Amino acid sequence: MVRMGFIFLLMSNAASVSTQFNGFNCDANYHSRYPAERDISVYCGVQTITLKINFCPVLYSGYTAADLALNGHHSDAQCRGFINNNTFPTAVLFSISLSTLEACGNSLVVSTAYGTNAYGNMSLVQIGNVSGYIDTPDPPTIISYLPGLLYKFSCSYPLEYLVNNSQLASSSAAISVKDSNGTFVSTLSMILYNDSTYNQPLSIPMSGLALKTRVFAAVKATNLDKRWNILMDYCYTTPSGNPNDELRYDLFFGCYKDPQTTVFENGKSQMGRFSFEVFRFVKHRHQKMSTVFLHCVTKLCRADDCIMLIPICGRRRRRDGGQSPGSLPAASGNAIITAGPIITRSGMNPSADSKHSVNSMTAALIAGVVILGVVSVGLFLLLLRLLQKSRLPGDASSGVWNPSFK
Repeated sequence: MVRMGFIFLLMSNAASVSTQFNGFNCDANYHSRYPAERDISVYCGVQTITLKINFCPVLYSGYTAADLALNGHHSDAQCRGFINNNTFPTAVLFSISLSTLEACGNSLVVSTAYGTNAYGNMSLVQIGNVSGYIDTPDPPTIISYLPGLLYKFSCSYPLEYLVNNSQLASSSAAISVKDSNGTFVSTLSMILYNDSTYNQPLSIPMSGLALKTRVFAAVKATNLDKRWNILMDYCYTTPSGNPNDELRYDLFFGCYKDPQTTVFENGKSQMGRFSFEVFRFVKHRHQKMSTVFLHCVTKLCRADDCIMLIPICGRRRRRDGGQSPGSLPAASGNAIITAGPIITRSGMNPSADSKHSVNSMTAALIAGVVILGVVSVGLFLLLLRLLQKSRLPGDASSGVWNPSFK
């Protein structure tokens, strides 16, 4: 306690001159105390967890920045923080990469609960919790007059996200999930393709896609640790870009699947793949074009756990079609991306119409030529008969021999 009192006096004297102590931005009027819970700030990011500790109470307690380390790993330089003296008060920063979070002894626990997802459907939902602590080392003595410092932290990462990609005219549409409660995904994207090889991005003509054209969709995650897979929980379509539109048509959810929809891969890797045949919404019956927007509620699951999240059909129920989902809760971890629509032709194929008119004109022309040919042949035969009659002698018609001719 004598040592801490000495530091307090030094800080008080320094504060009378300036707000610095030993070159650090510390004010004795505010920071001459032991650390408290408010001295640590936790930022749960898309790729890293950032911890910010007020260094001044640490200094007052008799420690240096080198004495602070993650989860007791004081001998590992990578598990220690670094000083940021460009702020007031001076802070010690720790950065934890989600891809290597166990390197300094941080803990990852995934819990699974059976409940409703973002749209009211019964589903198994997983939540990943990353936790750990920052402490100071114990001295190699029997007693110590310095307090042991301990800062605990945790980040909760909901493993369900809404991928809403309606831009079928372009190759892809991706979203970077904001730093809120945290997410293991930095980018989710839904890309549409022309065929099952998933090599050629979908191209929509100016006149729109013909009805029943098969479209191939892929939901992908980038910058995602290998321990996670993608599980598409619910994919549906709406006539507008609003994922909460009351008018919707489900492609697949749980045990239900539209007859024209085929799921190729789900929960087995960091990509989900399916295909469906495009259609038109009846509400667009007076329009030449119909718009279809595609949305998917997507989960992350640990590779070993994905099989347990596959629905058991006897225990699941579909959401009532008349039920309108409410606004997504801010802490749900949902990420929404919106872009332009799939455009389908509500009427007949324009090229087919032109071919039909050309064929009609050709048929009429051929019929006219045939009729003209028949009339011409008839007139020719009639004229030939008249010419033959005009060449016959007049007496030959009686059939009596004239004796004057010898």
